[in-house]
Formats: sequence, structure tokens, C-alpha cells
Amino acid sequence: MKENSVKNNSPKDIGIWIRVSSVDLAKGESPTHHLERAKAYAAARGWTVKEVYDLAGNTGTSGKTVKDHPETKRMLADIKRRHITGIIFSKLARLARNTKELLEFSEYFRDHNADLVSLQDAIDTSTPSGRMFYTFQAAQAQWEREEIADRQKASILIRAKLGKTINGRAPYGYQWKDRKLVIQPDEAPIRRKMYGLFLQYRRKGTVAKLLNAAGHRTREGHIFHDCTVTRMLVCPSAKGVYYFNRIRKTGSWAGTEKPEEEWGKTECDPIVTEDLWNQVNRIIEESLKNWKKPGKVPMNPFGNRIWCVCGSKMYARTDSPKYHCRACNRKIAVETFEELMRHELHQFYGSKEQVAIRLNDAKKNLVDTEQALAALQRQIQKVREDMKQNHQLFLDKLITPQGFANLYNPAEERLNQLLGELPKLEADVARLKVDQVSVEEVVFEAQHLYEQWPKMEVEKKRAIVESIFEKVEIGEGKINITYSGLPSSEELCKSQQQMAPATC
Repeated sequence: MKENSVKNNSPKDIGIWIRVSSVDLAKGESPTHHLERAKAYAAARGWTVKEVYDLAGNTGTSGKTVKDHPETKRMLADIKRRHITGIIFSKLARLARNTKELLEFSEYFRDHNADLVSLQDAIDTSTPSGRMFYTFQAAQAQWEREEIADRQKASILIRAKLGKTINGRAPYGYQWKDRKLVIQPDEAPIRRKMYGLFLQYRRKGTVAKLLNAAGHRTREGHIFHDCTVTRMLVCPSAKGVYYFNRIRKTGSWAGTEKPEEEWGKTECDPIVTEDLWNQVNRIIEESLKNWKKPGKVPMNPFGNRIWCVCGSKMYARTDSPKYHCRACNRKIAVETFEELMRHELHQFYGSKEQVAIRLNDAKKNLVDTEQALAALQRQIQKVREDMKQNHQLFLDKLITPQGFANLYNPAEERLNQLLGELPKLEADVARLKVDQVSVEEVVFEAQHLYEQWPKMEVEKKRAIVESIFEKVEIGEGKINITYSGLPSSEELCKSQQQMAPATC
């Protein structure tokens, strides 16, 4: 015992290992506190502190493994070259919590004739009893870590099943407030705009480019990409249902989906209607199945809505009088089909109830557009304030000319993009206010739709068809129709009014 005491108090070059948990921080035990305690211990032993290995500043380091951390590699290299002959740390759980890793540390230190000194556990691996106790404590530390992980997992699962929220980022367009998911007024109009643009262009990349060109940015201030747009379009929070505790992370970016019984669910105010969300996601699902980009815009109004009962699309060449399914050779005359659809459209628009629903949607569209305008004005104001602040920093000589340019130029570009969108939204609000119509007006104009249809331009026909029909399936002696909604009442009235002189 006396021999060990002499050995421990002999001159020694050592390092200090600093790694503090969130629990330690909550107790007021800062990295500085641990460092000073270790220095005092070394001084009492007559040892010289040569290095400090500080992992406290890296909050992303898990207790599960530390072997790949740069400070760990530096420490092992110093042991190997005999720059230090041991390290002092607060306790085993702060060195590592994985038994295998702790034992590997012990073996490495033993092979290089270096010691591990744990202050709280009173362990010194230079003795056989110390090495045995070290192994036991290492296993205990791993057991504690796994116990904590199991308790956390159970707690999350119970909260999810009860529908209680779990701390995390709110989806784009929303924010957490009083533990409830509420609409974020600056982001919601942008997310709503995504659905409209996608329905129009059916390309995620195009939607991303248009959003960026309009000056819109993600929550972090980055430009939109097609993968970002896809993630936001498929997330059901936009229609009023948010699922959480769905993904288990398996790496920095990767993750696997948990069993559905572990998911949590909370309801929130929708940003878009359920019909619009379903329509957009049907298109996305179809594109994933077929792995094909949308084709060219057809020359006839029903060209991209006609499907054969066999599951294939039907096409009509410009020089052909028939829609044709290449898979099963089914055909239907273009003129016959359009006449049937004219009659269906006329009947559909003759319903006062359906028109009333559409007019309510039009009023909601006005409110949404006014909210989008207000959000855009707030974005413009924020960018201007940021530019003013950067300019003041430059005047105060707190940033260099180059640094000022790096901050100011992108902000100026975005401001010009946002200002370019401003008059368009202002005009949309003014138009929607002017275009407010009554049910009687729409029904009256719809009565003439059947007669005026042949005189309408193809683009106008297509706009009405695509807004009301999601899919028209041609079978043997029957036609199945899937409706997506009603066309714009204001647009219909305008079309009818524009056509009125031609009927006189």
C-alpha cells in the first residue's frame, strides 16, 4: 500500500479530461468547476498538468461514444508519444458510458504505461484492484445509460399515445404556442402558395424556383429545394393533422419510421383544404409510381384527365378524332366525349348548393390572399431593417467592406424579389374584391354554358375542366368521374360575360 502511495505521488505529466452533462450543468457544475477541481487534485499529488482535453463545448457529443471526437484522438496521440502519462477526469460516466469503449481506453492506457484517474470513483488503474473496480464501474455506467434511454423512450411513447405533444420543431407554417400547434402568420401563406403552384405546374423543382424568385425563404433563411417542397407538400399538418414521434434517427441525416402504434397525433388549424391536400398528394403518388415527368400541355381541354379503366392514360393526337388507350386499344370519339362532358359540366353548375360552396371558397380565397399580402409586407419590412442594421455596422466600422457586401447584396436581391411580388398580390386582392358575385349571378350565367362552350378558347376550357375534374375513367359503356372541386365562379362569370356579345 505504501508502494502505491509513493507511485501515485511521484512526479507525473498528466492531462485533464473535461466533459460535462446537462445534469451536471443543471446542478451548477460548470466545465470551469471540473477543471479547477482536477488542477487542485494534480497539485496535491505533485503532478504537472500538460494538456486539457475539453469536450464540454460540443453539445452534440453523445455519451454513447466519444472515440471519434477530435479531442479524444488528440489525447490518445499524446499518450502514445509519452507527452502525458495519465489523465484525470471527474467520473467514469464523463469519460464514456459504453463498457466496450471504457475497457478499450483502459487497455490502451495499460499498453502505454499510463493511468486513468477518476476523482469521484476513486479509481487508479495502475493497481489490479483498481482495474477490476474500473471494469465493474464501466458496466454500471453503461447500464445506467441504457436505463435512462429506456425510461425516456417509454415516456415519449406514453405521451404520444395520450396525444400530448413532445418538444420539437413545428412544421413550416406553424409554431408551438402554449403547447399547441398554431398557424405562423408569415409562413402559412407561403406554404399555401406551394399547393397552388404545384397544382398548376405539377413539378416540385418549378415550385421551388418560383418561390425563390419571389423572394421567399425557408425558416432558416435558405432557398427552397425540390426535396424541401416535397416534404412540406406531403406533411398532413397542412390539412389540420400533425403526427409526431414518427421517425427514429439512425444517423446525422438518416432515420427509420417507427411503428404506427407509437405515433402521436395532434390537430391544428388547416392551411389548405383536405380536398386540395388530397389532390396534390395523389399527383405526387402517381408521379412516384410512374417515374415520369409531366408531359406537354395537351391541345384539347380534357387531355390530361382521361384514363382508361385498365389504368393507362388515353391520348388524342392532333390529327386523330379519337382518344386512344395504347395498352388495351380502347377508343372513344373526341367529339362524343366532349359532348358528354359539356352536359355533365352544365348539370354540375346548375346546382345552387354547389355554387354556394364555391362562392364561400372564393371569399376564403380573398381572406387568404389578404393574409399573404400582409405577410409579404412584414417580410419586406424585416429585410429593410436587416439592411439598415448591416449598414449601421459598416458605418460604425464593426464589419469590413467585404463583410458588408456579403451581407448587404443578398438582402438587397431578396428585397427586390419581394418588392416585385408586392404589386401582384395587391392587384390580386383588388381583383378578388371586385369579382365578388352572388349565387344567382353564377347560376344565371351557368345556364348559358352549354351553348357558349364551343366558342370558348381551349385554354379557358382547360382551366375550368382541370379545376372541376380530377379524373375521368373510360370503361365499357360507362364513364366514371372523380371530382376535385368547382371552377372559379368569378372566372366563369367573366367568361360568360365576355362571350355574351357573340351570342347576340
